[in-house]
Amino acid sequence: MAGRIPESFINDLLARVDIVDVIDERVPLKKAGRNFQARCPFHEERTPSFTVAPDKQFYYCFGCGASGTAIGFLMEYDRLDFVEAVHDLAARVGMTVPAEAGAGPGAKSGEAARLYTVLEQAQQYYSRELKDHPQSERAKKYLKARGLDGQTAAAFKLGYAPPGWDSLLKALGTTPEAVRDLEAAGMLVPKEGTGATTGQSRHYDRFRDRIMFPIHDHRGRVIGFGGRILEQGEPKYLNSPETPIFHKGRELYGLFHARKANRQLERLFVVEGYMDVIALHQHGVTGAVATLGTATTRDHLERLFRATPEVVFCFDGDEAGRRAAWRALETSLPLLGEGHYVNFLFLPTGEDPDTLVRKEGAGMFEDPARFTPLSDFLFDTLSAQVSLATLDGRARLVDLAKPLLSPVPSGALKQMLAQRLSRLSDLDLRTLAPMVGGVRAPSPRNDARKGRSTAPREGRSLVRLAITLLLHVPSLALRVERAEQLVRSGQGGADLLAELIAFVQSNPDVGSGALVEHWRDRPEGRHLQKLLAQELATPADGVEAEFLAAIARLRDLVHKTMCAELARKPLKDLTEEEKSLLRQLSAPEK
Repeated sequence: MAGRIPESFINDLLARVDIVDVIDERVPLKKAGRNFQARCPFHEERTPSFTVAPDKQFYYCFGCGASGTAIGFLMEYDRLDFVEAVHDLAARVGMTVPAEAGAGPGAKSGEAARLYTVLEQAQQYYSRELKDHPQSERAKKYLKARGLDGQTAAAFKLGYAPPGWDSLLKALGTTPEAVRDLEAAGMLVPKEGTGATTGQSRHYDRFRDRIMFPIHDHRGRVIGFGGRILEQGEPKYLNSPETPIFHKGRELYGLFHARKANRQLERLFVVEGYMDVIALHQHGVTGAVATLGTATTRDHLERLFRATPEVVFCFDGDEAGRRAAWRALETSLPLLGEGHYVNFLFLPTGEDPDTLVRKEGAGMFEDPARFTPLSDFLFDTLSAQVSLATLDGRARLVDLAKPLLSPVPSGALKQMLAQRLSRLSDLDLRTLAPMVGGVRAPSPRNDARKGRSTAPREGRSLVRLAITLLLHVPSLALRVERAEQLVRSGQGGADLLAELIAFVQSNPDVGSGALVEHWRDRPEGRHLQKLLAQELATPADGVEAEFLAAIARLRDLVHKTMCAELARKPLKDLTEEEKSLLRQLSAPEK
């Protein structure tokens, strides 16, 4: 859950932060008994259903189900990732995130701060050069020819890297420390074979005679650059290399500007280039981003889905564009569901978003009827590879679809994808369901329900009760010994209960909010949040007794299970210890 940030730091952070203050700064809260209420910021509603519980340091919306801790709220409301939210909260209460968490893989906090500073200086230098350098007229002419106005160029802080080997180096690298940081930030390239005695610099500028596009992180800090050449040459676009604070597989050009322009992003368009993003923004399509010379990665999509529920990939309609779209589809499938949707917008041949929006305006990008849903693209592409008129062709369709549908998270979308595959292949859903997993198949009505034992249902309700009480009062875990034995009760969720108890015993000061935060990225996390949101029916002075009673009844089930297991074994195969245990378990209660 916390990546490289120690669990103990997360627990301490959530103990110091007041979730009421964090949320109230963004969504005005009103006192409502012990808790606070507001209209939910995550869905439209007329009456408040959004509740913040200061004793649990937890929020929950009874309308849409949004829930979590102060970390979760910042991730949802401010569209931050986990590490970003932790850094923001830590700064709020004067805590320093441990260095191993850093600002990104491989970045120490001091080094990161220096790189942010030197890159900001580089951006300011390039902006001045676009305005004042004698040879920048070619750059200005190019931007005007592409239809950019001065306001848009200023908003994206476009610049110009002048020709010459070391213009930036001479402007900013006046000390050995500055040269070191410029090189670490990817702005300088070391010369090969240059000795210290030549009297010449050992470095030269990476970007020369190019239009410069600063790349910003979620806070608006410059983390890298893209540069477009003005004359003929390769590469046409040159990006900063990987650095401790810049990772192409995670960053998206224009995301900072999209979030800045939109309080709530209905959708984000993923386009190919810097100029596509900027042109769309200038024409009113302010929710556009671009990957940085790479295919869309899982990290990209996770970041996109934190900002918006819908992602629309824009590709050329030719064969190459559809191949790129298929790669994006394959990357997207494991992240669908729970309000995440993917569509495709295939552009006319010879057009890109930049040229199209200048010709037609924003209309094509504002009309969902022009989008191709992922499900249509998926099955149309697969169906074109087989003959649905033949049995062999339909079987081949199933074979092609199985590895694509299997990673889709269980839920309504996966269910509908499986049903569509069932219709196309003429294969019964009951037969198809096990092949793709996580799909509900219709089953024959079972009329023999009255004779079923109620013990399993009772066991499940005991586990649920114990977990609910424990979430509200984590210190209850300190009263339980040998919690790992509860797993042997055979009841669903008993392993989760045992794990919760073990976690609290290892972190005895953990609060309710921090406890569910530990399970944020686990499948059980959403369920635990719902349980914590419930008001306890048990009076406060009776919680401990009810919890211990539930644990005791689960231990009875453990004993019965163990007794049944031992009784099934031949007596001659039992050890003396097992025979003694069997006698104890079989002894009638006094």
